[in-house]
Amino acid sequence: MADKTMVKHHHEPLFHVAKRDDMIWWKAWLIRCAAILLSVFVMSLVSMALTEKTLFETLEIMYRGVFGRIEEGSTVMLWKYLQQIAILLCLALALTPAFKMKFWNCGAEGQALIGGLGAMVVMIELGPKLPYGVLMVVIVVVSILAGAIWGLIPAVFKAFFNTNETLFTLMMNYIATQIIAYYVYIKGGGSNVIQPVEFGNFPKIGDNKYLINILIVAILTVVMYLYLRYSKQGYEISVVGESQNTARYIGINVKKVIIRTMCISGALCGVAGLLLVSGTDHTIRTDTVGGQGFTAIMMSWLGQFNPFIMVIMTALIIFLKLGAGKVADTCRLNASFADIFIGVVILCVVGCEFFIRYTIKFRHRKKEGNV
Repeated sequence: MADKTMVKHHHEPLFHVAKRDDMIWWKAWLIRCAAILLSVFVMSLVSMALTEKTLFETLEIMYRGVFGRIEEGSTVMLWKYLQQIAILLCLALALTPAFKMKFWNCGAEGQALIGGLGAMVVMIELGPKLPYGVLMVVIVVVSILAGAIWGLIPAVFKAFFNTNETLFTLMMNYIATQIIAYYVYIKGGGSNVIQPVEFGNFPKIGDNKYLINILIVAILTVVMYLYLRYSKQGYEISVVGESQNTARYIGINVKKVIIRTMCISGALCGVAGLLLVSGTDHTIRTDTVGGQGFTAIMMSWLGQFNPFIMVIMTALIIFLKLGAGKVADTCRLNASFADIFIGVVILCVVGCEFFIRYTIKFRHRKKEGNV
């Protein structure tokens, strides 16, 4: 009997995604820089189409939106630019230990507001009664404790009841906002505005009210880098983030690490609120933080949990935000143009991480064989 020949058909997908081996660091950063440049170039073309201005005119407007006019030589806008970097960076630093532990703290906004509220209460209630030095110590301590307690609450529920920390911290943002709204209504006499308070404000260095904020955040950046990289607690955070089971196996108290890390995260958010209330605004509103808590999440991720890289990413995002805002204002575009600009840049940078970590392999044609 003659052998029958059977043909086996392989239905393979056209392509599949495979994880890359670790890419050389300079190649990874080359891809990230290319993604940033591409996104800025695309949005520049969009702005050119909307405003009918050349690329160089658009870039000049963006420059003036950040640093002012070149010929004036004023440094006021430069210091405001550095101040905004400092606040966003402080929030990103606060989120970094929690994220590295894989505790998804989305409550930086609320924790900063509560820290700012602590400062505001002390400034109003104790400002006229205490000497300046004692008053400043009390303001700092209360702000840090308020932020730490607001971070402690979701940490306890996560550690003992395994609640969803993302939803928990998000809901606490709304609670914090309503608490601020109620306090402002009471102290503002129903006007929803508290007039700037003259007691308990950070001292100026020269005539510059922003410099002390910038110096504080610069110190925090170095301290956070050393804490995460070289301390025992930083090591425990990394191990818990990799695997809680492994952490328990080697004797790490996971619950303790979660609670301690979230207290640190909340405390640093409280510092950001302190810098805004006592350092610059001297009052508080529901939008004091201005939604930067959510932007800080992206800064922490884009910085790969490295505080020094976060400095670069934060400076870039603030530059683009202010510059795009100036383009929108000068050319009478919708105010959302700046948010769209930043969104496109972040989307491209996040998207490029896919090509850094994964590769796409296409199907190769093979001759069908006989079985």
